[in-house]
Amino acid sequence: MSGAISKAAEAPHPRFMVAVLAFCGVVVAVMQTLVVPLLPHVPALTGATPTAASWLVTVTLLTGAICTPVLGRVGDMYGKRRVLLCSLGVLVAGSVLCAVSSHIAVLIAGRALQGAALAVVPLGISIMRDELPPERVLPSVALMSSTLGIGAAVGLPVAALVVEHYDWHTMFWASAGLGLLDIALVLLRVPESPLRTRGRFDALGALGLSAALVCLLLAVTQGGDWGWTSARTLGLLVLAVVIGLVWGFHELRVTTPMVDLRVSARPAVLLTNLAALLIGFAFYANSLSTAQMVQEPQDTGYGLGASIVVSGLCLLPGGLSMVALSPVSARISATYGPKTALALASAILAVGYGVRFFTSHQLWTIILGATVVASGTAIAYSALPALVMRAVPVTETGAANGLNTLMRSVGQAFCSAAVAAVLANVTFQVGGRTAPTLHAYLLVFLIAGGAALLALAVTLCLPRQRALPTGNVGQDRTAGQDGRPSTSLAQEGT
Repeated sequence: MSGAISKAAEAPHPRFMVAVLAFCGVVVAVMQTLVVPLLPHVPALTGATPTAASWLVTVTLLTGAICTPVLGRVGDMYGKRRVLLCSLGVLVAGSVLCAVSSHIAVLIAGRALQGAALAVVPLGISIMRDELPPERVLPSVALMSSTLGIGAAVGLPVAALVVEHYDWHTMFWASAGLGLLDIALVLLRVPESPLRTRGRFDALGALGLSAALVCLLLAVTQGGDWGWTSARTLGLLVLAVVIGLVWGFHELRVTTPMVDLRVSARPAVLLTNLAALLIGFAFYANSLSTAQMVQEPQDTGYGLGASIVVSGLCLLPGGLSMVALSPVSARISATYGPKTALALASAILAVGYGVRFFTSHQLWTIILGATVVASGTAIAYSALPALVMRAVPVTETGAANGLNTLMRSVGQAFCSAAVAAVLANVTFQVGGRTAPTLHAYLLVFLIAGGAALLALAVTLCLPRQRALPTGNVGQDRTAGQDGRPSTSLAQEGT
């Protein structure tokens, strides 16, 4: 009896655990955008070509997309906290690698390691579902999911300040220090979940998924440089489809698949993942276009000639709104259901791009439009994990949320390709150089707003769900003989 009391006394307070996991999510998200202000200067700093410099962003997208679902599955099977700590260790290693070198190959390798840490977010969501009291699950998961957007909004202006006033290696040393702080806090405040998925890890499934993703994302991110109809681009797309089909056949035959395609094919899961892809597309256009648009010279007729720091600060109010709105989204999901929250978020995203389309002439209206888009993203990113958790077994939370996070990353990759294509082709000559026209940016806003409206349509097609009563998500913490929940949580919403 006394041992139980002592153990309870030593257990971390849920509020501390949530704060630590959310801080880990913010740090990881900051890593994803850290080099964006640095990219124009990389060729001069390292002697690399602009194409090679672009790999500092591309490689994090690739490794993040591959590692997020794989490490989510590994966490379900071997311990979420253990895999979370490994992911943070990889982030620290990648940061140190970038901090000690100016060689482009070493920097790309370091950025690849940093990208692998994106799995921290779905792993954190899984730990919250397993460990928190039922009434705290939704607001905590909403905050954790929103850290992807919060970190991106905070990371850009901070990185811009470093680029302007300090040696650029400083930001990598800082990221290594933050990663070590994350590891220490997790060791102190985050418990290991006792829940495990039984069975053998599907190594062949992990390799197949990774190969298909690499082929797809390479074609999407490099298609603009290689040519969309080039043999290399089309060959990779065809290879992605072939590998994907073989991988799917394999996943349907193994006992413990990397991705349970039967669960993923349920309308509640399939449509949620499709909505995540569209939301990722719509959100990323805001980050890609805002900073570049306000930095355009004034002689373009629409540019403001702002500095890198000012352009980054334009996204900061959106990041603050995401912090403020994550508990609001959780309340909407609990009261009206996550489907309603996601539909509302998609509509707000579309409205935000409407504001951007008609008012992109002054700094304050640009910030207003960007903040509205960020607000819709906050509600969407908070609602998506709730929809996933209602539709999958409790022992597959890490893998399922990893797949959902992957779909957001794929959406961002398609968005990056689309925005780059528009801004590179809808141009005019001004001041002796080629610059995107105002209509190019307006077209980006139209495309992103269209993606948001498509996300709304997909959300409305989700199976009808009742509102979440307090404690609904996360109540079932027991598993049957096959490693699946012993109650009907996995069937909910299907």
